[in-house]
Amino acid sequence: MTARVLMYSTGVCPYCIMAERLLKAKGVTDIEKIRVDLEPQQRAEMMQKTGRRTVPQIYIGDTHVGGFDDLSALDRQGKLDALLNGA
Repeated sequence: MTARVLMYSTGVCPYCIMAERLLKAKGVTDIEKIRVDLEPQQRAEMMQKTGRRTVPQIYIGDTHVGGFDDLSALDRQGKLDALLNGA
């Protein structure tokens, strides 16, 4: 069972697309997306929760991973699979 993946994103963010591609390559089929460009109040909520203003902001389960660079770094360290598997 894979952990729930939540991603704050916008429609035109190249890093969001790359993050989604990496997650899909890892077998994630369901990414819950919150579009901060369509729902501005969600951006305020994202900034409050994460302390960051840039997208994507990715949560895997209850863990705030961060943006695409953070996600990619986790993958390079071999820690992404365990997180996705809810370990």
